[in-house]
Amino acid sequence: MTEKIKNFQDLRIWQIGIEVVKDIYILTKKFPKEELYGLTSQMRRSAVSIPSNIAEGFRRYHNKEYKQFLHIALGSCAELETQIIIANELDYINEINKTELIEKIKYICRMTVKLINKLQSKFM
Repeated sequence: MTEKIKNFQDLRIWQIGIEVVKDIYILTKKFPKEELYGLTSQMRRSAVSIPSNIAEGFRRYHNKEYKQFLHIALGSCAELETQIIIANELDYINEINKTELIEKIKYICRMTVKLINKLQSKFM
């Protein structure tokens, strides 16, 4: 028997999202100072947006709104993945960090799509 999720913090996608935020903050601390208001800021905002939108959507009263916030989280995942690739191309992060982060992001995306589909099928 599966337990009902009572809080957004119980969601695995939210938990992995928080891990990604921490990873991004640690990595971007090492970026050149001239990137503080550029790529560093962009990556941090994109990363924070992922679990934030998952949490905000969870608190909405209607599945339609919840799905909308999950779609925004997916957009933030794509944005962050692009920024990670750029950071790697600029030699700000190594290939291992890039691969590990992108794998976490892809996991979040897969699970978010599954959740969207589950919410969709619940009310069809």
